[in-house]
Amino acid sequence: MQSSSELFPVALISAELRGDLTEDVYRLKPGNSPDPSVELVLTRLGRFGHEGARGVPVILVHGSFSNRRFWYSPKGLGLGPYLARAGFDLWIAEMRGHGLSPRNQHYRRNRVADYARYDLPAIAAFVREQAGQAPHWVGHSLGGTTLAAALGGHYLGEEDVASAALFGSQVSRVYWPLKMPPVAWGGRLLLKRFGVLSGSWLKRGPEDEPIGLALESMRWHGLFGRFGDAERDWWAGLADVRVPVLAVAAAGDLQDPVWACRKLVEQVPEDCRHFLRLAKDEGFSEDFGHIEMLVSKAAEREVWPLVAHWLKHQALPGAAQAAEALAL
Repeated sequence: MQSSSELFPVALISAELRGDLTEDVYRLKPGNSPDPSVELVLTRLGRFGHEGARGVPVILVHGSFSNRRFWYSPKGLGLGPYLARAGFDLWIAEMRGHGLSPRNQHYRRNRVADYARYDLPAIAAFVREQAGQAPHWVGHSLGGTTLAAALGGHYLGEEDVASAALFGSQVSRVYWPLKMPPVAWGGRLLLKRFGVLSGSWLKRGPEDEPIGLALESMRWHGLFGRFGDAERDWWAGLADVRVPVLAVAAAGDLQDPVWACRKLVEQVPEDCRHFLRLAKDEGFSEDFGHIEMLVSKAAEREVWPLVAHWLKHQALPGAAQAAEALAL
């Protein structure tokens, strides 16, 4: 089968018409990581009849225990279809072993370090090849954390990122028991007995997560832990970022609290960083939660138009502009 890319093998595995949207699904085999079995699936959404006039590319990255359906429901609803209908060239990434992306040979060892160092750069390269320009990125929860790791580790550069929006993403929430070496050692020994964390069993979502992610997170939050890997300090590297970065936090988010989301974006230089808090006292209809900040009727009315505005202008709207954005 002929590859859809000159970069590495890419197969167009389906091309469908979903109502007023076109849906093209690509399977990438970058071959750029120590595990050569890794394959990644990207879903591209566009407006039917406008295939020759696609807008600027936008890549959505889901969080933990999730897949493309966080952004794009089977009924054609979600932030993904909204942005596609607004004229953006919309791409939805699914991480190793999530959704349509098959589990790789060393699935249980997968880490954010692998996503950031190998997978996101491959996705960026393919989207740039297809769209002819640097994409904008939107990540939720672990998806945003992975974007921050890729930016701080300099795995994604200015040619790969027009802007980045991080929703409910942080690495600063303190888990005090993990600061105690005996507890951390015991926890690691226990976790190593498992291959995956079950999203359905934990009631966290439809997907499983590899145990490697949990072990990596424990290291970040340990006594001498840091947001990085053995080679690079991603936290320190964020100070060198030169692309616009928006952090969005929800007042009702107990998992990734506002202060921690703000602390992450404050590592980015002041002239590149933007922050938005979704709360009643900020003029929103409710104190949004971790999921509801992007998946809810209120988010559809109040948050999605602000996302579209950010993607067009890389800035948050003023009062008058906000009213105009919400009226779209």
